[in-house]
Amino acid sequence: MTRSKDRDLGMDRSITRRDFLNGMSVAVTGSLVGSAWVDAFGQPAPAGFYPEKAPDYYPPALTGLRGSHDGAFEMAHQLRDGMPMGEPGPEADTGEVYDLVIVGGGISGLAAAYFYRKEAGPQARILVLDNHEDFGGHAVRNEFTSTHGGRTIIGYGGTQSIDTPSSYSPEAMGLMRELGIDVDRFYKYFDRDLYSSLDLDRGIFFDKETFGADQLVVKGKLSWKEFAARSPLNEVAQKDLVRLYEDKKDYIPGLTRDEKKARLRKMSYLDFLEDYVKVGPQILAYFQSRSNSLFGRGIDALPASSGWRIGYPGFDGMDLMENKSETPGRSEPYIFHFPDGCASISRLLVRAMIPESVPGETMEDIVTARLNYAQLDENERPVRIRLNSTAIRARHLGDTSSAKEVEVTYIRGGKMQRVRGRSCVLACWNSVIPHLCPEMSEKQKKALAYGVKVPLVYTNVLLRNWTSFQKLGISSVTCPGGYHHSLSLDFPVSMGEYKFSASPEEPIVVHLVKVPGRPGLPLREQYRMGRYELLATKFEKYERETRDLLNRILQPGGFDPARDIEAITVNRWPHGYAYEYNAIDEPDWKEEDKPCVVGRQPFGRISIANSDAAGDAYVNPAVDQAHRAVQEVLARGPATNG
Repeated sequence: MTRSKDRDLGMDRSITRRDFLNGMSVAVTGSLVGSAWVDAFGQPAPAGFYPEKAPDYYPPALTGLRGSHDGAFEMAHQLRDGMPMGEPGPEADTGEVYDLVIVGGGISGLAAAYFYRKEAGPQARILVLDNHEDFGGHAVRNEFTSTHGGRTIIGYGGTQSIDTPSSYSPEAMGLMRELGIDVDRFYKYFDRDLYSSLDLDRGIFFDKETFGADQLVVKGKLSWKEFAARSPLNEVAQKDLVRLYEDKKDYIPGLTRDEKKARLRKMSYLDFLEDYVKVGPQILAYFQSRSNSLFGRGIDALPASSGWRIGYPGFDGMDLMENKSETPGRSEPYIFHFPDGCASISRLLVRAMIPESVPGETMEDIVTARLNYAQLDENERPVRIRLNSTAIRARHLGDTSSAKEVEVTYIRGGKMQRVRGRSCVLACWNSVIPHLCPEMSEKQKKALAYGVKVPLVYTNVLLRNWTSFQKLGISSVTCPGGYHHSLSLDFPVSMGEYKFSASPEEPIVVHLVKVPGRPGLPLREQYRMGRYELLATKFEKYERETRDLLNRILQPGGFDPARDIEAITVNRWPHGYAYEYNAIDEPDWKEEDKPCVVGRQPFGRISIANSDAAGDAYVNPAVDQAHRAVQEVLARGPATNG
């Protein structure tokens, strides 16, 4: 891309890129920390390394490259690659002993701390360790301050919504209620009429690299024939698209309903379109990334049965529905969303256990409450959350079957430290656990390593206004061949003192989604390749691609990327969604033989809690697994103080 093009996109403009806290990178590996601290404060890092105590330590306000940020993963990668960590010397022993040590401060880890405290009593001593600069795991909060009026705009950088709360277990929904979350209130807080009242709809952006010309087409009330005619699709593809949506044909005749479903479950939606519906390559390209944002995989790895269940075209004439409960689409509206996504759930969990850290008492005031990170790791508190701390070992002190304590070693501020717990819950990613616990059986380690988490990128862009969206009649856009798969105006949610940008003249966050990968490879290999791509990509690349895509789509509505973009936050998740098994090419395991079930079995005084342990990438299974792990801890009974 030429320098003049870069200038047109605004790559030379000074946008908000607050990649540092207090002028200091919160990296946790080796000399990175020491040198940054010296640069910032003119003195060596203190022996007790507590960047969270700085007055302006506030990760949600950081922009630039976030998510799995630099400093959060390097030591774990060294552990994975077999680099010697060495043994911590006597000076590494903090002398701290807890009833429960939890590795991982995501929703599952925080829920485990909450459940344990509820059962063991408010005086139970609990330590939560997390390698990131903020707690919440993928449930992170992005805050922006608009230069137009200084208004704070909140966005979500990961886990998005409470999806289908009617399906939550009694334990998961019970936790929501105890935290003060009343899901019925979202019917009032989520404005389902705003975008429709402004005649905003979903658009499709056909890019010239894939389809021969840049063209935004808004479906709206157009017939499929009219829609196709406005697209750059060739004549054959236009007919294929109309036929796919409008023909009521049984593409697998001669089979019973159950036989059809069984066959659709074992073929991809791409194979269904190509081999049965007989559409051409342009239509396959049109649909390939359609499922990425929801499932974390393209249609080449999406079972055709899943395509049917969420309402993809091609199934209307196949008589698949037995009753109304099988109606394609969602059973509940997708409205159960805090302005910061599920970050508010993690913040409510922290408030419940460390009330000094978060003012307020309701689900509404948590949205605008400013969290005091200096309160998370105080000596006198029974519950402590220690950020910027990468666990590298969890081992029993003594024989696994009879040990009374677990020693957890972690690296913080470039130094090894260790604590002891009478029990331990590993609420980190499954793939990390075999490296933390090399004494585990090979069978369990293999099961834990089986799933490969979905890499994904959630990019939030603060715009000074969204008049270009209004002029073009769109609130969201699907980009079949784009670098990002989709973009959308933020969810219109107003809660308590937080008011959504309901007027197009107000600043707003636009959310973009990308799932990197290599379609056509086996699914787990796709994810591995996507992770490598994600980690190798610099912020400048993400920024340029973001500016370019927004410009190509919105310029006809008067958008100027150099003028209208105020800030960009790229939430990078090399290990994003939990791996969900793929019926196309994986066995139909019995429940007890699933890798997630084999992997989550307790190991001495160590239990495992995370969404990986459920093989399901949602909040409710993460909470359910936390509850199960705590029940295992409680069933073992307290260890003696020794």
